[in-house]
Amino acid sequence: MRAISLNEGWSYRHLAREGAAEEAWQQVRLPHDAMIFEPRDERAPSAHNSGWFAGRDYEYVRELSLPEGVSVDAAVVLEFEGVYHLAEVWLDGEKVCERPYGYTNFLVDLTGRLSAGKPSELRVIARNSDQPNSRWYSGAGIYRPVSLWVGSATHVTRDGVNVRTLSVGPARVAVDVETTGAGKATVEVTSLDDAGVLAAGTVDVPEDGRATLELDLPGARPWSCESPQLYRCNVALVAPDGTSDEACAVFGVRTLAWGDEGLLVNGERVILKGACIHHDNGILGACAWPDAIDRKVKILREQGYNALRSAHNPCSRALLDACDRQGVMVMDEYIDHWYIHKTQHDYVDYFDEWWRQDLTDMVAKDRVHPCVVAYSTGNEVSETAEKRGIELAGAMTEHLHVLDPTRPVSCGVNIFFNFLSSVGFGQYSDEKAAREAEAAAKLQAGDKPAKKSAVGSEFFNNLAGIMGAGFMKRGATLPFCDWVTRDAYAAMDMPGYNYGIDRYKHDLRAYPHRLILGSETFCSDAWRFMQLAEKNPRLVGDFVWAGIDYLGEASVGSWEYSDYAPRTLQFGWLTAGSGRVDLTGRPLGEALYTRVALGGEVGPYVAVCPVNHTGEKHSPSAWKMSNATDSWAWEGCEGRVANVEVYARAASVALMLNGREVARRSIRGDVIARMSCTWEPGCLEAVSYDEKGVELGRARLVSAEGPARLVAEPEYVGERDGLVFVRVRYADGAGTTMPLERGMLRASVRGGELLAFGCACPFNPGSFVTGQTDTYYGEALAVVRAEKGARATLSVTDGALLGECEISR
Repeated sequence: MRAISLNEGWSYRHLAREGAAEEAWQQVRLPHDAMIFEPRDERAPSAHNSGWFAGRDYEYVRELSLPEGVSVDAAVVLEFEGVYHLAEVWLDGEKVCERPYGYTNFLVDLTGRLSAGKPSELRVIARNSDQPNSRWYSGAGIYRPVSLWVGSATHVTRDGVNVRTLSVGPARVAVDVETTGAGKATVEVTSLDDAGVLAAGTVDVPEDGRATLELDLPGARPWSCESPQLYRCNVALVAPDGTSDEACAVFGVRTLAWGDEGLLVNGERVILKGACIHHDNGILGACAWPDAIDRKVKILREQGYNALRSAHNPCSRALLDACDRQGVMVMDEYIDHWYIHKTQHDYVDYFDEWWRQDLTDMVAKDRVHPCVVAYSTGNEVSETAEKRGIELAGAMTEHLHVLDPTRPVSCGVNIFFNFLSSVGFGQYSDEKAAREAEAAAKLQAGDKPAKKSAVGSEFFNNLAGIMGAGFMKRGATLPFCDWVTRDAYAAMDMPGYNYGIDRYKHDLRAYPHRLILGSETFCSDAWRFMQLAEKNPRLVGDFVWAGIDYLGEASVGSWEYSDYAPRTLQFGWLTAGSGRVDLTGRPLGEALYTRVALGGEVGPYVAVCPVNHTGEKHSPSAWKMSNATDSWAWEGCEGRVANVEVYARAASVALMLNGREVARRSIRGDVIARMSCTWEPGCLEAVSYDEKGVELGRARLVSAEGPARLVAEPEYVGERDGLVFVRVRYADGAGTTMPLERGMLRASVRGGELLAFGCACPFNPGSFVTGQTDTYYGEALAVVRAEKGARATLSVTDGALLGECEISR
C-alpha cells in the first residue's frame, strides 16, 4: 500500500456543549495539539497534573475522496497515529470507528466508502473534558500525523513487512510478509539510497496471507548504537487476478538476547544508559512534529544516553524512526496503570476490554525497528502486589511473547510503594482518585472546600521532596518489599526497579538468574549504577527520571528561587522541572554530569550554582541533584560565595580563577568534585589530573562584559517539517549569555510561521502560543516553520533591545 499524507486541509473547533451555539471553524495543519491553546485556570480540575490547562472536547473535519487514478474497488485504510482521547471517526455522518486510548495508533477501513467524484466529510471527535484523566500534560486532539493508505484489493497490510535478523555474521534475515490474500511476493533488500540490491527472492503467499522468506545479505553491516546502519526491504505482491501492490519497511540487521550474561546486542553485552521521556515536545505541546522529535533524540544522545523509555505510553513512529537513525535504543511502554485508578477519568474503565488490542497495535508499530529492545507493560502499577495483578502481569508478558518473541518484557515497579499498597497505604487507589476529583469539582463549581490534603502521587512526591532521594531507595530494602514484588517479577523477563538501587546487590544474590532493570532512577545514582553494572551483567540498565523536562506533573522536580517561583505548589506551575535537559532543550549541569558518569566522556566540565542565590532556600524536590549551570556570568555578585561543580574522570581537579588556584579536590566514589570560591569577574577554569598529577584536560567559563544585547540564533534546522529552533538570549558583545538579565519578550515572523515561543521556567503562568514570553536565566526559545526555499525573519524585542534572525531553508 502507498501512503498519502492527510495532515493538510483540516478545520477544528470545540465540540458544542449542550445548549451552546456552535463555534466557527478554524483551519489547522496536523499534528495539532488543541490543549496548548486552551486557557489555564486555577480552578482547572486537572490542576498541577496538566499545568492547569482547561480540558475540552473537539471536532475536526476535512473533505476526503478517492485519490486520482484509484479504483473504487481499491483497499483504502485510514491511519491515525494518535488522537487524545476517546476518539470517534465519522464518515458522512456515520460512525465508522472509535478508539478510547489516546496514545495508540489505529486503523480505519474505508474500503468501498469513498468515491472519486463526490467528496465525503471525514469528522473526528477527540474528548478531553473528562478531567482529570492524566498525571501529566496529555495534550488533546489529533496530535500525531494521519495518513491514507491505498492499495489493491489483495495487498500487503499496514506494518505487514517485518524483518527479523537470524544472524549478523554473516548477515541473514527472515522477511515476514502479511497480506489480505494469496499471491506471489518478490522481496528486495537495498541500501536506503537504493544504490544497489543486496539480496532478492520470491515467496508464494497462501490464502491465510502469511509467508516468510529467508535471505542472506552479503556485506550487510549490523545495526548498533555506534553504527546505526539501516536498509530498506521492498515487497511487490502480485495477486492471482493480476493486480499488484507494493510495500516497504526500513530495518536494521540486529540480534537481541538476554539471560545470565545480560542484554546482548549482536552477541555483545550492552548496558542501557537510559533516560525516561514524556511524549510532549516542550513549548510545542504534544504535537509530534518529526523535526522536534529528531532534535530531542539528538540532544539526549549528546548527554550520554544510549536508550530512552517512553514513559508512560506508546511512543510515536517518529521517535522510533529518529532512534533508528541516530542509534538510540528504546523501551516502549504501554501504560501508567492497569485496573486501579490514578486519576478519576483515566483509562481504567477501558483497560480490561482493550489491553490486548492496544499491545497488538504497539507491537505491530515497533517490531521492525532495530532500536526497540524491550517492551514495558506499565509504570508503578501497585496491582503487581495483588493476586489479580500478578496473574495479569503474566498474561501481558505471554501476550507480548506471542506477538514478538524476539524482545524481553519489563514493567516498572516502585518496590516501596508496592509494600505500602499491600498494607492499605497505597500511593494510588480508586478511592483516592475519587476524592481528588470530588475536590476539583467543588473548586470548579466555585465552592471553597476545606483545605485540600495531598493524596496519591502528590502526597508521596511531597514526602520525597522533604525527606530526599533516599526515602524510596531505603524503603525498598525492607524485607516486606521483596515479598510483595517477587511473584510479579517472576512474570517478567527483565523486572523493572523504580528507585530500587539499594536492593540491587541483595537481589542479584538472592535471585541468581533474575535480570534487573533500573526502570526509573535518580540522576545522582548514575555513577554508582555504572560501577555495579560493569561488574554484574544481570544489571542490564538504568533510566533516569527524567531526561528532558516535560509539561504537567508540575513542580515535582523543581529547585526554584523566589524570583522565579513560589516554594509551594499553586497555580502557575507548568512543568515538572526534573529534566537533565530543560524544557527548551538546554543541557543543565546534571546533563554534563551524566556525560561523564555514564562513561561516554572523561571531562572535565564545570558548572556553577546560581551565585545570586547562594545560601537561599529553593522549592524542594528529590528529583534534582544540582541546579548548577555552565555559566560564570553572575555580574553584580562580587564577593559572594560561588558553589562550583566539576565533572571529570580524574584523580583530582583544581579550580583556577583568573590564573590563580582557588580550590583543589580529590575525586573518589563518583565523578563530581564540589568546591567553593568567591565570585569575581573574569575566567573560571577547571583542570583535571591523573593519579600522578599529569594534566588530563581543562574547561573554562567566562563572565560577561559590557551592555546586554538580544541575540537570536538558529540552533537546530529540521529536515522534514521545516521547523527551525531559534535560541534567544541576552548576551554581551562576545556572545556570552547573561543569565541575570531578564525581560518580557515579543516575537514576530515575516515569511514564516511562529509555532511557539517560550522559556524553560517551571513556573510560568503564561502561554507558548501568544508570541510573548518571559526569559529564564536570560534565555527563551522560538520555533519557526518555514517553507522550503523560503526566507523568513524572526524579530524579538523587549521594548528596548531588538534581536533578529534570518532563516532560510
